[in-house]
Amino acid sequence: MIEIERKFLVTSDAFKKEAFTQNRIKQGYLNSVPERTVRVRIKGNKGFLTIKGISNDSGLSRFEWEKEIPIDEAEKLLLLCEAGVIDKTRFEIKTSNHIIEVDEFYGENEGLIMAEIELNSETESFERPIWLGEEVTNDKRYYNAYLNNHPFKNW
Repeated sequence: MIEIERKFLVTSDAFKKEAFTQNRIKQGYLNSVPERTVRVRIKGNKGFLTIKGISNDSGLSRFEWEKEIPIDEAEKLLLLCEAGVIDKTRFEIKTSNHIIEVDEFYGENEGLIMAEIELNSETESFERPIWLGEEVTNDKRYYNAYLNNHPFKNW
């Protein structure tokens, strides 16, 4: 239940041609405190409840627990969430042995395009696509819970 993830800014929309799937995502936070974020997400026609712990010093690893829930329950829980909703399309791109998830944000976070890759260890290497830009793994501003309360348009 440990998530090891690196985050990057995306430099072009070339990733869209490489995507094998895309889904619209809407999510809100029942709790956005970094030590224990509780997220409600609707991805396509599925609902999810996710709890994440605080990241370690490198920003690469943290506790994550996720459970699929009925979509009607997810919709009701979204009504209880803190103000603000993250609205984005997630594109999935296969590269070697990994899947890179690229999120194109809308609404208050319009203009932000960010990629994430989950790894098996903090030192694992991966094939880096040409459109993958600056790494922002340890920059808290790029956490969705932060973006929910401090939208990209206000930076």
